Amino acid sequence: MSQHIGAPCSAVVAKGDRVLVGQKIADTEAFVSAPIFSGVSGTVKAVEPRMTIAGSLDPCIVIENDGKYERAPGLFEPGHKPEPSEYVKIIRSAGIVGMGGACFPTHVKLSPPKDRVIKWIIVNGAECEPYLSCDNRIMLEQPDEILKGLEYVLEIFPQAQGVIAIENNKPEAIKILTERNKNPRITIMPHKVKYPQGAEKMLIWSVTGQEIPQVPALPADVGCIILNSRTTWQIWLALTCGLPVTERVISVTGDAVVEPKNLQVPLGISVRELIGACGGFNEEPLKVLAGGPMMGLAMRSLDVPAVKGTSGILALTKKTAYIAEESACIRCGKCVEACPMHLEPTLLDHAVRRRDYATFEAHGGMNCIECGSCAYSCPASRHLTQSYKNGKAAVMAERRKAAAAKQPAEVKK
Repeated sequence: MSQHIGAPCSAVVAKGDRVLVGQKIADTEAFVSAPIFSGVSGTVKAVEPRMTIAGSLDPCIVIENDGKYERAPGLFEPGHKPEPSEYVKIIRSAGIVGMGGACFPTHVKLSPPKDRVIKWIIVNGAECEPYLSCDNRIMLEQPDEILKGLEYVLEIFPQAQGVIAIENNKPEAIKILTERNKNPRITIMPHKVKYPQGAEKMLIWSVTGQEIPQVPALPADVGCIILNSRTTWQIWLALTCGLPVTERVISVTGDAVVEPKNLQVPLGISVRELIGACGGFNEEPLKVLAGGPMMGLAMRSLDVPAVKGTSGILALTKKTAYIAEESACIRCGKCVEACPMHLEPTLLDHAVRRRDYATFEAHGGMNCIECGSCAYSCPASRHLTQSYKNGKAAVMAERRKAAAAKQPAEVKK
């Protein structure tokens, strides 16, 4: 019930209830959040903590699929054509989040402060992570829907220009979107193939030549809104068909998988079922990741649900991956050269290991985009990215603790 950045949802169904595809099963009144809908029809068997992809126990709703896939009524009456003033509300009601992995609620992105002038709506089609190709498949198979979804967003921001940014290693997607695009406010912009081109700060610099100031600055502070290609498709689906987020496309790949595929699946499906749909494993994988090889999370179990932010499942054998043992930092500087954010990874790593979070924050640790470039380039196999994740989590925990201490007693209650 937490498939997004922000406040987790609470169940609005109970054990024994029958639910339909597209029926809301969890929600919250918090602004930074997004409701969750059933991807199947069936019976609610439990509302309880279950293991999730991150390896933690989180509140989940367990639904026994009846195989009928009966659908609930849409977000609005058939034949209704929403007005631009309704778009953001419907997008929130549809549970749309950033489906490139960050899972930031889309309605929040589309509600910038009034003093921010949005000049660019950028659709992120870079998909720079190795192995993953789900976004590319969507651009190839749903180009008209992506273009229309972007047009809907441009109606919200009449002063903005639309850009669909795609790396040059996707020539078919560039070609088909260029041919289908008839809107002068939209540009299909090819980009050099490099990692991490798909990171929003890198993409904004590539498209506009602007740099985002340090945290807590956001893309809106430089007049930009970034949307994933799948997110844009979901916007079309919600505003044209009145359908919420109930499924997504997932790349199931890696040399341990018998038949790698891109699968369109209902949210909540077991990762084990995804592997089974691809023929299973041809040999025991050394590592299974949720996501790509650079930013993916190592999984402890296959019996976990795929969610809105699950872009890929990557299973690697010992031929293509190995578990490296750390050795002492030799201060070679390769991590500094590799960092796209111009940080000093070795300094930040030492600060976290000493639990000196003040130094970590003072030297820009919160600006780390967790791309993994430093760890990939490190000859000592230092677990740098994991170190920064720990540092950022510790800083955020301290901030929440400080904020709670400042609240009046009646608010805490």
